[in-house]
Amino acid sequence: MLDITMSREIKITPTSSQLTAQDIRGTWKARWGIGRMNYKVEPGLYRLGNPDPNAPVLVTANYKMTFDALRKELTDLDAWILVLDTKGVNVWCAAGKGTFGTTELINRLAVVQLEKVVSHRLLILPQLGAPGVSAHEVLKFSGFKVLYGPVRAKDIKEFIRSGMKATGDMRKVKFNTYDRIVLTPVELVITFKKSFVIFGVLFLLNLMGIGPFGLVDFYSYLGAVIIGCVLTPVLLPWIPGRAFAWKGWLLGFIWAVLVNFLNGWPAAPEYSLLRALGYMLILPSVSAYLAMNFTGSSTYTSFSGVLKEMKIAIPGIIISLVLGAVLILINSFI
Repeated sequence: MLDITMSREIKITPTSSQLTAQDIRGTWKARWGIGRMNYKVEPGLYRLGNPDPNAPVLVTANYKMTFDALRKELTDLDAWILVLDTKGVNVWCAAGKGTFGTTELINRLAVVQLEKVVSHRLLILPQLGAPGVSAHEVLKFSGFKVLYGPVRAKDIKEFIRSGMKATGDMRKVKFNTYDRIVLTPVELVITFKKSFVIFGVLFLLNLMGIGPFGLVDFYSYLGAVIIGCVLTPVLLPWIPGRAFAWKGWLLGFIWAVLVNFLNGWPAAPEYSLLRALGYMLILPSVSAYLAMNFTGSSTYTSFSGVLKEMKIAIPGIIISLVLGAVLILINSFI
């Protein structure tokens, strides 16, 4: 235990492995994009249980969902948690942005004076934070050795109890159906916010007599959104192809064909070829764009791969959307 004098000199915040109802509610709100950009904890040194100078030091991000995901897995473990200032971003994304990085880690070690708190010189970092941290630089400037722990927080206790040794399974990045589903609500919320603008424009066009844009247009667009934000991420491994935009476009194309046939094309004379072609161009493009947004949340992609996909897909999506809108507008005048 730290003596009283050290406790006064060094700020150490107590925490617990038990999540409160407020913590759970906060996570739910963040999943749905409510206050997500400001869902963070104060960077610094935290005390879990009753750690002594020999207790392990776990390093994490100050995104509260990440912090909570770590501490809830540390039941009956005495440990120090060093929280870096990642601007409220999770470890994996922050490592890519550089906020979960070498400079921040070295500076944070100096600020909390960790060398006065622990007798060892070992830091356990999450494996997904490795791209942002230069271990030899940390050792050179702070004297602390970096050891990368398992991918998942639930394996931390076993990792520590096994002598800081990770099994092959602990090193394996998994991105199963559940992992993908929990990421979809925030994408839906963001998309629906943008969709209100689109609906507003369509409403004004109706008032000007350029429409009509009605129920079919509404549920067609809504279906394309759900396909891009939910269905494509959920079915990701099973949809043919590699590019996310292609996967979204393929499901969106199937949806466009279904919409046209549900509305009687080509048998119904009032349902013109121009309108059918307009849907075939617009709906797959909407799904493709929204599915491509998911690349930033997936372990399936690399930064260079995302840039390459965007460079190819975005011009095609824009052209397809414009042509589809023109066809539908022409159809409304005929």
